[in-house]
Amino acid sequence: MERIGTLTEADWEAHRPAVFGAAYRILGTVAEAEDVAQEVWLRAAAADLSEVRDLRAWLVTVAARTSYNVLKSARVRRESYVGPWLPEPLLTGPDVAADVLVDESVGTAMLLVMETLAPAERVALVLHDVFDFPFGRIAEVIGSTPAASRKLASRARARVAAAGERPRASRAETERVLKAFKAAADAGDMAGLIELLDPAAVYVADGGGRMTAARRPVQGAERIALLAIRQVELRRPDAFRIVEVNGHPALATYQEGELVWLDTVEVTDGRITALRRLANPEKLAHLGHT
Repeated sequence: MERIGTLTEADWEAHRPAVFGAAYRILGTVAEAEDVAQEVWLRAAAADLSEVRDLRAWLVTVAARTSYNVLKSARVRRESYVGPWLPEPLLTGPDVAADVLVDESVGTAMLLVMETLAPAERVALVLHDVFDFPFGRIAEVIGSTPAASRKLASRARARVAAAGERPRASRAETERVLKAFKAAADAGDMAGLIELLDPAAVYVADGGGRMTAARRPVQGAERIALLAIRQVELRRPDAFRIVEVNGHPALATYQEGELVWLDTVEVTDGRITALRRLANPEKLAHLGHT
């Protein structure tokens, strides 16, 4: 493989999706991942890359090391976060100009499981299972040994598997359920909402202390249905659209052109088993307006 020399604009555009993808999987926020990508770009542009034989691996390594440092400090901030924490949504799909690496590892449910892992476990799992890095290189990133890095990745993989998702509904089925849920909530149709919700469904809302939202998860179809109707009555949203977020359909709800919340769901046998509502305006800002 040829040595690189100096980073070109074309080189960066070719590898930026991998850089951003690594940072986003490790950190779970678009803003922090963008900051990491910018730092990697600046470091790479100023570096002598004449000895680099695999530019993608070099860039992802820098992104992972930077993200690891950010994550260790971010964990302290998240411990004081008001209410449940949800990942910052990543717009995906054919209408999104910025190319990103999209697979199940950026799904909302997976990122929530990743959030339960220790920083080193998270980095080891992402680098090995997503980017196929050898454990020797992973050890350099997290300041460990190859054997310890292997154990970290294995332990993280076991925890992810233990929290395994139920079979995911098709895109068309998920969109149908989201639209039906929206229509029933707008109409104040309690019975219709209960029919759409699994009896043991769980609702999680992230307002970040900036918007009114349940401070704890809410379980049960009736309680969630009542909450959904009350929120519509309180905010009076006037528009919605289906968007693709983290590789799956989501429901974006607006009031006077402003995005007020974003719903993602897990659907099994035609019913919602998990409803996640992101209402923190800081996490919604980059998604734009109607």
